[in-house]
Amino acid sequence: MRPFGGPKGGGDRRKGAHGRAGGRAEIPDDDGLVRLFGSHAVEAALCNPRRRVRRLLATENAERRLAEVIAARGVVIDRATPGDLDHLLGADTVHQGLLLEAEHLPEPSLDELVARAERMGPLVLLDHVTDPHNAGAVLRSAAAFGAAGLIFTRRHSPPLNGVLAKAASGALDLVPVLPVQNLARTMLELKALGFRMIGLEGTAADPLEEETFAGLSALVLGAEGKGLRALTQETCDRLVSITTADTLASLNVSNAAAVALHWALLARRRART
Repeated sequence: MRPFGGPKGGGDRRKGAHGRAGGRAEIPDDDGLVRLFGSHAVEAALCNPRRRVRRLLATENAERRLAEVIAARGVVIDRATPGDLDHLLGADTVHQGLLLEAEHLPEPSLDELVARAERMGPLVLLDHVTDPHNAGAVLRSAAAFGAAGLIFTRRHSPPLNGVLAKAASGALDLVPVLPVQNLARTMLELKALGFRMIGLEGTAADPLEEETFAGLSALVLGAEGKGLRALTQETCDRLVSITTADTLASLNVSNAAAVALHWALLARRRART
């Protein structure tokens, strides 16, 4: 264990740790690393052998909470105070005393996701969902309800960083994520492999509850407000909507994903009985 920053000869440890006193320290966004914070996200990353860890900053309390996981991974801790992490991440960040610097996970191939879908649940495709909190929440639901993987576009999608990982509550290290250049082209590739594209669209006449999710399938979701783009809708095999009460007819994308993935899990289980 070593202290986080600080000049060797003593002095203002906080200034030495951050390069300046007060405010928020500069964290480089071009060094190729992902920074994860929060107990669930950091614990999942430490438990994932594919995640290459560079540095773990932890408060004394946080180290105690994850002592077993940290020891199993053999990570050397840089001791930090809550104030240190506030300065690095921003005072509003709920870091829970943890900041992990690590490399990005290797991207899965489409073939790998297809193989997972053959033995698990549907794939989840996001069409221009740019909010990291929503994307992270969708990823969390994908893990909870047994989805095989998540696909989104390299552009018009949030980075796989700490904000998304915190919202995903560890699911970023549990569900493989594949960024692609062109979503419609990837959908056509999947359809050629036998996948059925099921688009979730609030105005669709067919109810989600009639969908069986039999065989290879993919659930396609669009951004709040705009929904699925025209080409994405045209590439889907079927558009369905979630039945709601008349008092509120719409759900945000993360809530809609949770409902749809839960239904897909129940439908597959009923089909096996």
